Amino acid sequence: MPFISQRAKLDLTTEEINRLEKIIHSRTESVSHIERAKMFLLYHQGETIASIGRILETNRAKVERHIDKILQFGLDIALNDLPRSGRPDTITKEDKAWLVSLACQKPKEFGYSYELWTTDLLAKHARNHCVENGHPTLQNLAKGTVSKILSANKVKPHKIKYYLEKRDLEFEQKMANVLYVYKEVEMVSKNDEQSMYAYISYDEKPGIQAIENIAPDLSPSPGTYSCLARDYEYVRHGTLSLMAGIDLVTGHILAQVEDRHRSIEFVEFLKMISEYYKDIEKIVIILDNHSAHISKETRAYLSTVPNRFEFVFTPKHGS
Repeated sequence: MPFISQRAKLDLTTEEINRLEKIIHSRTESVSHIERAKMFLLYHQGETIASIGRILETNRAKVERHIDKILQFGLDIALNDLPRSGRPDTITKEDKAWLVSLACQKPKEFGYSYELWTTDLLAKHARNHCVENGHPTLQNLAKGTVSKILSANKVKPHKIKYYLEKRDLEFEQKMANVLYVYKEVEMVSKNDEQSMYAYISYDEKPGIQAIENIAPDLSPSPGTYSCLARDYEYVRHGTLSLMAGIDLVTGHILAQVEDRHRSIEFVEFLKMISEYYKDIEKIVIILDNHSAHISKETRAYLSTVPNRFEFVFTPKHGS
């Protein structure tokens, strides 16, 4: 008579399955997390404890322990180690809160020349000032302990994550204008009739280095060069600016390469696309808020071709 397991089945939601698969294919997750994720998925798929041990090349007792844990406590707890008994923690919650509060301030505020904390610097500062601030248990604080406390509170004072404040008071209106143009493009693309409007998305790339190699490239050669070899030295020929627009309906790209990017070059670009679309009634251009796009020189040119161009500006810092 075949053996019938008395252990409960493991039912996972689609979200939990996706989470486990993400852990399994992650390059940053710990080995233990990946192994546990594989155990849980295999057990969910109907594999036995013994077969999971053979597949993962581990012992049966280990598999049983983790499967029992997920059946009893759920996925979140099962992925991590349960707290173990040991020496009581001498660092109180108040001590940890004070340390985290230090980490949330800049080292410069305490007279240091550093812009960001390191765990070593933060540990030294805490040891030197813990007694006067009422946290004497931190006198022997190690940087490893600092790292654990900060990780538990999800604070990373050694890293910078950039953000952008919303500076355009007309953001909503400008966003709506841009989206309206793309909706028009969608409608025109579905219509077989020729539109009397051209829709261009424009931008520029200034400061492109014009460089020239001073020696020929060396082709790959077995035993000598595994890939293309190129001399480190080169000759600089200054910088150039690429000005380009893409036709949102046809995908055609109109571009100019100029030495500089000023109003005079932008006006020349407008004249170029005006000539290209000479049979089109109006040219709608989505573009950013560069000074050349709103300068008096540009406005002077636009006044000579009334109703020829329609500028749709993206929100500031939103292109």
